[in-house]
Formats: sequence, C-alpha cells, structure tokens
Amino acid sequence: MAELTIPGATHQILKDDYASEWMGIEVLKLEDGHATIRMTLRQEMLNGFGMAHGGMIFAFGDTAFALACNPASPPPGAAGTETDTITVAAGVDINFLKPAFRGQVITAVANRRAHSGRSGLYDIQIYAADPHVAAGDHTADTNTGGSPADAAATDTPGELIAEFRGRSRTISKK
Repeated sequence: MAELTIPGATHQILKDDYASEWMGIEVLKLEDGHATIRMTLRQEMLNGFGMAHGGMIFAFGDTAFALACNPASPPPGAAGTETDTITVAAGVDINFLKPAFRGQVITAVANRRAHSGRSGLYDIQIYAADPHVAAGDHTADTNTGGSPADAAATDTPGELIAEFRGRSRTISKK
C-alpha cells in the first residue's frame, strides 16, 4: 500500500484506502476539521463525454470530507481511535458547476462549518486547474483574468467545479 503523506503526518484512514490510492490522491494539508487534497485526472476517470465522471468528483470530495471529519492522529483512548469511534457520512449533497478534463489537477478544500455532539456539517469546494497553474506557475492566470500577481495573491487552486456538503455522524467502530 502506498502511503499518502504530508511532511510529518499521515492519516490513519488512508492506511488501507485502496480507492484513494488508485485515484492518486495527495494530501496537502491536515488540521482539525480541515483537509486539502489533490489529484490529476486520468483517462480512466472520464465519462463518455470526455470530461471527469461525476462519480470520480464525488469520490474525491468524499475523501476530503472523511479526512476533515476524522482526526489525523488522535491521542490514545480518545474518540476517533481505532478501538473507539469513527466519523462517517450521514448524508451528502453535491452540485456540479463546471466540467473538468483529462490532465487537469483537481483540488478539494474541506472545512468543518459546525459540530455538535456526534453530528457535524462540512463544506468541500472542488477546483480544477491546468497542471502549470496547479503547480504555482501563474504566467497565465485562468482564475481571475488578471495579472500573474493577482493569481498569486488569490492563491485559488483553479476554477470552482463543484460544491460538496457533507453531514457527519460519529459512531462506534464495531
């Protein structure tokens, strides 16, 4: 199993997540209630129209959601450990706003909006950019139509292609 890591951290739920490994997901940032991930769209992720399959975009957003819902390194004996509880989706909605295409890099930014007891609410924005834009080369700003300096200032990982809202529930792992 390939490890999906960021400097100094891994996430326990990715240990045996073969779907995320197959998708080529990279974890860019993990914090309590937040995750940022990215991947490059490959040929086998496209639908018959030559654009990203909606199921791929959904699965990608769902991975960001799961990472934001579950602590990356819970203290031993705390909620969220392997022997105690996990946080899963109770329901989700996704709105597809624009298509994404082969070779584009998509980035998901997941943030907790509310948490009470065992329930939570998370918003995940999914962006698409050409590889040179996603890598930080802002010589051609596709985000705002402005100058390269404007693109660097906004630090947006491309064009917004989907909004994913997840409702979470913490349950016993059994």
